[in-house]
Amino acid sequence: QQALARMAGARRFVWNWALAECQAHYQETGKSLPWAELSRRLTTLKQQPDRRWLNQVDAQALQQVLADLRRAYRNFFAKRAGLPRFKSRKRDRGRFRIPQRVRVADRRVYIPKVGSVRIRQSQLVKETTKSATFKQDAAGNWDVALVTEFDMPNTPLPAASPAAVVGVDLGLHDFAVVSDGERVPVPRFFRQAERELRRAQRVLSRRGKQSRRRLRAKRKVALVHRRIAHQRADFLHKLTTGLVKKYEGIAIEDLSVRGLAKTKLGKSVTDASFGEFRRQLEYKTIWHRKHLAVIDRFFPSSKMCHGCGAENQALTLADRSWRCSCGTVHDRDLNAALNIRSEGWKVLAAGYAESINARGPGVRLPQWGAVGVETRIPRL
Repeated sequence: QQALARMAGARRFVWNWALAECQAHYQETGKSLPWAELSRRLTTLKQQPDRRWLNQVDAQALQQVLADLRRAYRNFFAKRAGLPRFKSRKRDRGRFRIPQRVRVADRRVYIPKVGSVRIRQSQLVKETTKSATFKQDAAGNWDVALVTEFDMPNTPLPAASPAAVVGVDLGLHDFAVVSDGERVPVPRFFRQAERELRRAQRVLSRRGKQSRRRLRAKRKVALVHRRIAHQRADFLHKLTTGLVKKYEGIAIEDLSVRGLAKTKLGKSVTDASFGEFRRQLEYKTIWHRKHLAVIDRFFPSSKMCHGCGAENQALTLADRSWRCSCGTVHDRDLNAALNIRSEGWKVLAAGYAESINARGPGVRLPQWGAVGVETRIPRL
């Protein structure tokens, strides 16, 4: 922990030093400081007697700080982010990135200048590691995110059928209602932990500032949030993995999660984490060579009768069941899942055809084929 904290402290020091150098050069000349010159100044800085402690940190980790600062300035000039700011020791959490030479084997990660550290490995890493990002959470625990690059195999598209496609309707009464009749209740992890969280935050508010007791109380609050996040992630990973392995195609709705979070049910919507559910389905269907169809958010899945196709314009959110003019009694969520399944099959069927097209090659879904997954560096 001391070695990792030393790496994080060196990153924060180099960031603040490099940002000060860039600002001073701009005030003097009115131009940006070239990054090659900034790198040479960093090498000179490490040779100063009072800065020799920087040699105890991996050199590539310090160079990566300059790369992060350069990207921050590019995002600022592209109007994607604000102006880079100095990092505070009290507010900034420990973090650093090493672009190379990080290896994982036997549930251990080798870190240059630190050594081999035991980890709780979530999955096997068979590919070559491109970079590693180390972050410390509010509870004081360290996490490492490994970035690898791989190509998807160019296997034939599986022969899908309507029976292999399933529709999933998300909601707050039942988290997911599957078109085959399965219902997944809403876990409400945050709601269940609100009482414990309220007590921990009340203790934190009574502690004096700049005291050790306040740090301990702050860590207890962070532990409650950490447990809630882990429970939610475990629930979503098990649910999405089960759906992807069981069905060839999955159809979901394009929900406006940001808009739903601004309503009076915002706390329940964010606790359910619909956006994370979709994000996991998107990459897991690619990994397992499965289909994912996203239905338009304005598609009347709940108001349309699955039998005759008539729409019930008088349906409200309080109606859990309704009777169609054709005589069919619908469960609101199950009927929506069936309509999503039918619409999803149409979307998937339009992506490929049984016969070849005019030019000869078969028509395929655009997400299939040999897919090169671009390396994505996690945000620090």
